[in-house]
Amino acid sequence: MAACASFNCCSPIKWDRHCTERLSSFSFVSSFQISTLPYATPLPIVRPVSCKREKKLNSVVASVAEAPVTSFRSKKPKDINVLVVGSTGYIGKFVVQELVKRGYNVIAVARERSGIRGKNSKEKTLELLTGANVCFSDVANLDSLEKSIENLGLNIDVVVSCLASRNGGVKDSWLIDYEATKNSLIAGRKFGASHFVLLSAICVQKPLLEFQRAKLKFEDELIGEAKNDNGFTYSIVRPTAFFKSLAGQVELVKDGKPYVMFGDGKLCACKPISEPDLASFMADCVMNNELVNKILPIGGPGKALTPLEQGEMLFRLAGKEAKFLKVPIEIMDFAIGVTDFIAKIFPGFEDFAEFGKIGRYYAAESMLVLDPETGEYDADNTPSYGKDTLEEFFSRVLEQGMEGQELGEQMII
Repeated sequence: MAACASFNCCSPIKWDRHCTERLSSFSFVSSFQISTLPYATPLPIVRPVSCKREKKLNSVVASVAEAPVTSFRSKKPKDINVLVVGSTGYIGKFVVQELVKRGYNVIAVARERSGIRGKNSKEKTLELLTGANVCFSDVANLDSLEKSIENLGLNIDVVVSCLASRNGGVKDSWLIDYEATKNSLIAGRKFGASHFVLLSAICVQKPLLEFQRAKLKFEDELIGEAKNDNGFTYSIVRPTAFFKSLAGQVELVKDGKPYVMFGDGKLCACKPISEPDLASFMADCVMNNELVNKILPIGGPGKALTPLEQGEMLFRLAGKEAKFLKVPIEIMDFAIGVTDFIAKIFPGFEDFAEFGKIGRYYAAESMLVLDPETGEYDADNTPSYGKDTLEEFFSRVLEQGMEGQELGEQMII
């Protein structure tokens, strides 16, 4: 999932695996961990979690806290058991590969039918997750997940969650971004996990959508878990846009058709990050003490790009004359008003209405660090990491196509 004014208060920050100290200078990031802006939509009444589940988490925390605490960071990677949930997702596959490459003992939790609309068989999933110990289970079912982990006969040191709602719908957001992610925390803690790396999204800074609220609720509880247990830590990673989310118009441009954008094409901007670079940063969070108990916004290298600049880049690389179709953003506002009205009468349309809001959000909101004091997005204060550039990605997909970059059900987010 992806998410224009800026002010120049310091030079861009470059992340690498050996230099993370400057993140601490983002005092406004840490102060904005869970808060919403004054003009943001108020959070809804939280979907209640059963007392049974809360008591279960509390009892797990108590049992873990009573045991002697030995930091897994003193071990060699091959002796560190990392449980990855969301392992077959778009980013999850890259995270598993990176962790395996670094020598960790990776336990990848996967559905029996994984991939877009369950297209992958068990055999295909095992092939995709080569090098990891694949555990077939259902993260949406806590009992099933705990039983599956128990059958492994292993203690868990670290949980890495790459779970994300499949489509951003209301029910699916709460099922995956909150409930299933919390299940992975509870199960991980039960089997000894003392660190949790969460793949979140930078757009939760301004929570106007259901999946953002679900993610924020879990972030809040994860932070609370660390406050209640000094032996437990977290790293919350909030990436900007993914490359694939900006490639939806590649074929149009190749065919010489107009590039569609809202307004003047300058309503928003982002610093997109590649999947391998994001996976590398996620893997850094396992052992790097500088990344512990922090919310970590992260983008790719280079300057922030507006949709207009992205379109110009595509036309240039394709050797085509630049042609743009500028759509007034007000059209989306009208459509959202209509779908909201329909959803109030016919509740079954609530996801349809939510999809419209998601489209509107990404058409107008930047995927950059948001300064809560000014309410402005700040490209200069959005950290950069990695080496892959959007221009290189566009060049590759123009030549080779979008194989492996399928958007699936997440094409609007």
